[in-house]
Amino acid sequence: MIDGHNDLAWAMRELAGYDLDAVDLAGGEPRLQTDLPRLAAGGVTGQFWSVFVPCALRGGDAVRATLEQIDFVHRLVARYPQRLALAATADEVETVRARGRIASLLGMEGGHSIGESLAVLRLTYALGVRYLTLTHNENTSWADSATDVAVLHGLSPFGEQVVAELNRLGMLVDLSHVSADVMRHALRVSTAPVVFSHSSAYALCDTPRNVPDDVLETLAARGGVCMVTFVAEFVSRSRREWALGVDGLAGERGIDPRDWAAMTALRREVARTDPPPEATVADVVAHLEHVREVAGIDHVGIGGDFDGTDGLPVGLHDVSCYPRLWEALTDNGWSPADLDKLGWRNTLRVLRAAEDARVPARNVVNSAS
Repeated sequence: MIDGHNDLAWAMRELAGYDLDAVDLAGGEPRLQTDLPRLAAGGVTGQFWSVFVPCALRGGDAVRATLEQIDFVHRLVARYPQRLALAATADEVETVRARGRIASLLGMEGGHSIGESLAVLRLTYALGVRYLTLTHNENTSWADSATDVAVLHGLSPFGEQVVAELNRLGMLVDLSHVSADVMRHALRVSTAPVVFSHSSAYALCDTPRNVPDDVLETLAARGGVCMVTFVAEFVSRSRREWALGVDGLAGERGIDPRDWAAMTALRREVARTDPPPEATVADVVAHLEHVREVAGIDHVGIGGDFDGTDGLPVGLHDVSCYPRLWEALTDNGWSPADLDKLGWRNTLRVLRAAEDARVPARNVVNSAS
């Protein structure tokens, strides 16, 4: 399978300052949800490695930290050439997989990472990044986040330019983390299919990080893919209610709910005395079934978000666990052909479609200023 979103790079920054000698990714690393033996056990043959930086970093600081993330992924692949290989196109993914290695792609999580510069966006593409998530947990000046107060109610003119430049480059537009208005706006103006790299179904769990049914319908009509995530509060209503209680406590303490690091720490604190309800494999199956029902089998994928969250369903606690999900789906009547589409064919198709939509270079504005 090909997974749409894994935050190992940021986890390595926090755990070991990117020092590959300080962890044992080849032999097994219990402090992480991802390592090479467990990727093999999970049947992972392609991975979009997220190059994420928090919204607290802005401008040049965000760009520098993003480049450090990209550098880590390049060093990771170079460290384990018998296990991993970089891939920048759909054809390269197929070649790498055929050679028994994990095809390693990069996805940039958060529009703040480009520093409001299309030139930076182009350079990240040159370094191998193949999708841009338009926002993270906070608005940019040109797009509203799902978890911030709406300002633009869509994309600004520069935001439309960002989408157009992504289309021109052949780089996927990723709509996870953006507001529903931005989802609809981007789908309207994009000339290539778009993706949700790690989002689930709003109809089943009403967090703004999930995708409404009308957006899923439009996504399918435009040839895109929704990669369902495993994050517990995105797939379980009871876990979502627990998370809302944490949000209320954050308000009482004056913690900004958009502050990713502070909110992560607060959730861990609350969980020590008030353990959150457990999400299950069945919850994830329900979201996959719903996306399939609304958008169709050709428009659903997987974006686990491993090493990007503490809250995962029972039985889906690390990258070795995908076979449990496949078994549950098989029990629900999914055929081998269905699972192939879910696991990798749909992702390769949308990546190839973005490549096919590329247009020759033209004069473009370099920044929002």
